[in-house]
Amino acid sequence: MTEAIDQARHKAKMANRKAAQDAEVAAKTVEKGLLIVHTGKGKGKSTAAFGLLLRALGRGFRCGVVQFGKGAWQSGERTAIERFGDQVEWHTLGEGFTWETQDRARDVAAAERAWAAAQKMMADPAIRMIVLDELNISLRYEHLDIAAVVAALQARRRDLHIVVTGRNAKPELIEAADLVTEMTPVKHHFAAGVKAQEGIEF
Repeated sequence: MTEAIDQARHKAKMANRKAAQDAEVAAKTVEKGLLIVHTGKGKGKSTAAFGLLLRALGRGFRCGVVQFGKGAWQSGERTAIERFGDQVEWHTLGEGFTWETQDRARDVAAAERAWAAAQKMMADPAIRMIVLDELNISLRYEHLDIAAVVAALQARRRDLHIVVTGRNAKPELIEAADLVTEMTPVKHHFAAGVKAQEGIEF
């Protein structure tokens, strides 16, 4: 008897929750390309962006990737995503992180090349999602003009999704974004002396 009462209460509670959830979902009617920012000190910003890219590829979208700052090493995600062939356009246009190059002029030139590639992709009506990996780093070090970048991102086509990654997202970019997620570190194996590993970090 008690079990039947508990089940009835649970069913009624879930029915009310479903009705509220369905009403909230039905009220959302806008469909548009999103500006998404993954930032913060925690691990997983680029990983999350490539997860979104994989989802878009699974839906048949043509996608693009531009990597800022990162050198031209072959990462696991690039190897996997390149298996989609012409469905993905990928450019790694950095020369390594700024503390590695130690040459601001080279860093600025590399960022400008990467941004030019990004703008070319943004103008291609066939591309539905672009990941601008580590763009936040180029903006943080003022390798690119934040106002010009934000203006271009805001002027994107209505059906174009753009995902920006990197620590220390600028307030102007956060303000312009539709979705911002901050990755917060709780525990990291690197602090315990574990080196970067294939399949985890690259």
